[in-house]
Amino acid sequence: MRNHSPARMVRLIARRELNTRLRTKSFVIGTVVSIVVLAGFVLMQSTLFSTANTLLVGLNGQAIAVAEQLTRTGEQLGRDIATREIIDAEAGQQLVADGELDALVSGPPAGLQVLVREELDPDLQVALDAIVQQQVLEAQLAAVEDLDAEAVLQTVAGAHAEVDALEEPDPQHGQRLGTALLIIALLYVSLVLYGTAVAQGVIEEKSSRVVELLLSTVRPWQLLSGKVVGLGLVGLIQLAVIEGVGLLLAVLTGVLGTSGIAAGSVLWGLVWYVLGFFLYATVFAAVGSLVSRQEDAQPVLTPITLMLVLAFVLGFGVLAQDPTSTASTVLSLIPPFSPILMPGKIALGAAPAWQIVAAIGLTLAAVAVLTAIGGRIYHNAVLRMGTRVRLRDALRG
Repeated sequence: MRNHSPARMVRLIARRELNTRLRTKSFVIGTVVSIVVLAGFVLMQSTLFSTANTLLVGLNGQAIAVAEQLTRTGEQLGRDIATREIIDAEAGQQLVADGELDALVSGPPAGLQVLVREELDPDLQVALDAIVQQQVLEAQLAAVEDLDAEAVLQTVAGAHAEVDALEEPDPQHGQRLGTALLIIALLYVSLVLYGTAVAQGVIEEKSSRVVELLLSTVRPWQLLSGKVVGLGLVGLIQLAVIEGVGLLLAVLTGVLGTSGIAAGSVLWGLVWYVLGFFLYATVFAAVGSLVSRQEDAQPVLTPITLMLVLAFVLGFGVLAQDPTSTASTVLSLIPPFSPILMPGKIALGAAPAWQIVAAIGLTLAAVAVLTAIGGRIYHNAVLRMGTRVRLRDALRG
């Protein structure tokens, strides 16, 4: 078989991995379970994002007097509203712009003025309107001796907190955020699952000594490349099926008003899966070649898995808080984090073209470097049986 071209050998090995994995019960069951979980997420999405965390409201000037009443009204509405005194109005405005305050409230209690970044939370709107209307009602009762009940009710009903926004609200923000968080969750699970599958496949072939037979007919880099490509295709097929079904369910159930945003996000998710898989898969294979038993795999796989966990946690945190922040931009450009964070930023419409191009370029460069290093480790360690091979020894050969 060494007479075959290298590309043909890689294709044969990749086809073997692809055919073997696609026919397993675990692939079918895993895909079905993922679709069921995704369907539940889609059906619950509207309620998931309506129950936000504690609202932090800054109170400036005379509005400080309504702090206790605002908190109490929030409790009646089933929402936690925390207040903070803001002495400097300009500083408060900057806190709103930075996302550290949900709203800045100023002015007299009977004429509250609210500053928000994009749009006011509906529950907070109700709470503030209730305070204003109560203050207006009390003023009407105190000022008029012969009450005209109808006129008083009209005056009270027309009293509202005045709301100003620093930015134009995005009516599709909720859909974008739900899509972004779902995509990074799917990417995280896929990269961990199939990256680990690469390492376990290497360890299995090594422990059973099948690798010795395989390497008698193919070169180490061909075996490694075929395994990575084959398992990568399996993961890509599964991810495409899950995301496609999820998109269809979201449109049919009305969770997404339009499929255009989600369809583009799904395609970018597949692109970043490919980039992320090639970034991590060779490393998974390399560390897998350092051990000869599945029992010894966990210590060598944990550092790589933790890197993906960190990317996932950071992705949820920075994207939900502020996808345009400096932290979000910097982290999304760092190759180990890019495959998780960048597709989320793209789904949110927070990634300009230069950031996408830069992230792809840096990730491809990292893939080239890690493939060279990982390939060397695999070549030097895959035939060494027995105790765990030290990384330093594997790099030296």
